[in-house]
Amino acid sequence: MALLFSVGSVPLLGWKAAAPNSGRPACAAPAAAPSTSDLVRATTDAEFFLGDSRPIMLFDGVCNLCNGGVRFLRDNDRNRRIRYQALQSEAGKKLLQRSGRSADDISSVVLVEKDRSYTKSEAVIRIMEHLDLPFPQLALLIKLVPLFLRDFAYDNVADNRYLIFGRSETGSCEI
Repeated sequence: MALLFSVGSVPLLGWKAAAPNSGRPACAAPAAAPSTSDLVRATTDAEFFLGDSRPIMLFDGVCNLCNGGVRFLRDNDRNRRIRYQALQSEAGKKLLQRSGRSADDISSVVLVEKDRSYTKSEAVIRIMEHLDLPFPQLALLIKLVPLFLRDFAYDNVADNRYLIFGRSETGSCEI
């Protein structure tokens, strides 16, 4: 017999009763407390993936390159397979934490799926796989490039995105 209190599917506290005739006391030690990341994951899963399993792309909402990218993606995702959220939004911050990143980390695009998160070039490839033709095929070609080279190129663009493409004058995101 076990007594569990939970948020979503994550147990918060549990006591297990001893097996019959085991000679042990009726209450054993409490179950290990879940980590903060488990609690964040459980609450964000319930909030963002309960009724909609589509992945969520997190992007820099004040970056002109990122906003242009979101417009491009929306135009090439006729079946609306991806959802979008600015990194700076409250929802974006929660999803960043769920992904094991700092809530104020806007250094990379992040694709959050129900079971996993992707960053940098891996996120770009996963996003391309959700788009209409020919982007899934292009993603296969890009995968042939070693990860360290893909992420090196990604980091160089990301580190200079404001200098090259500018920031949104209104300070608001595309969506």
